[in-house]
Amino acid sequence: MRELNVEVITDAVREMCIEANYGLTPDMCERLQKAAGEEESPLGRQILHQLEENLEIAGNDRIPICQDTGMAVVFLEIGQEVFLTGGDLTEAVNEGVRRGYTEGYLRKSVVSDPLIRENTKDNTPAVLHTEIVPGDRVRITVAPKGFGSENMSRVVMLKPADGEEGVIQAIVNAVRDAGPNACPPMVIGAGVGGTFEKCALLAKKALTLPVDSHSELPHIRRIEEEALRRINASGIGPAGLGGSTTALSVRILTWPTHIAGLPVGINICCHVNRHAVRTI
Repeated sequence: MRELNVEVITDAVREMCIEANYGLTPDMCERLQKAAGEEESPLGRQILHQLEENLEIAGNDRIPICQDTGMAVVFLEIGQEVFLTGGDLTEAVNEGVRRGYTEGYLRKSVVSDPLIRENTKDNTPAVLHTEIVPGDRVRITVAPKGFGSENMSRVVMLKPADGEEGVIQAIVNAVRDAGPNACPPMVIGAGVGGTFEKCALLAKKALTLPVDSHSELPHIRRIEEEALRRINASGIGPAGLGGSTTALSVRILTWPTHIAGLPVGINICCHVNRHAVRTI
């Protein structure tokens, strides 16, 4: 059994909140650069180059890549041979978010009650998802999620008979309905299967997968590729001003489901698809 003080998790989350908000992962940067070279619209290319310039300025000046520094979503994969000491795990994560958003001068966007809407002034609480896994390590993923794109996300409860075409159309419809509101080019995470809440969680996790990777399941890869093709044929384009790059990627995670259902969660993210990953 390995002992791990939760203060280590607090420190890691603090650093990761700042890291994720100040820059994108290398695969996202490469995908944006590739998109700028492939975009058919002159205006679309100009916008994509502006996004690249924005990334460079943020990196050089150590400032957030987007003014909406998001609500902190934290995934913890906790090895079953880890014994956590030193305090409450949830509070340790929230303290990391509190320090990161305060010390990193990141916008505080969380309200304590969804209707009264008084700002918590430190971007807590985080949305925390924990999973017990084999081993003696803790894998942390911090994924700040802005709400321009989050507001465009949805869960669709399809019928089993809707099949692959139903899943593709559900994803494409969500993007078309979002239009320019989700700050395209977008990254699309989808979860297929499970239950109402499980497919939504799968969709959120799918956004943290490598942007140019694909499912190992041939039928799911086929859905990813066809959905992306149709989305980019929609003409929405960068910033919604027309072009051939409406989305950079469609990633799908699946889960077993009930004989009577085909749940599909669609989590849309703008081009600022932020996340940081660390194993301790």
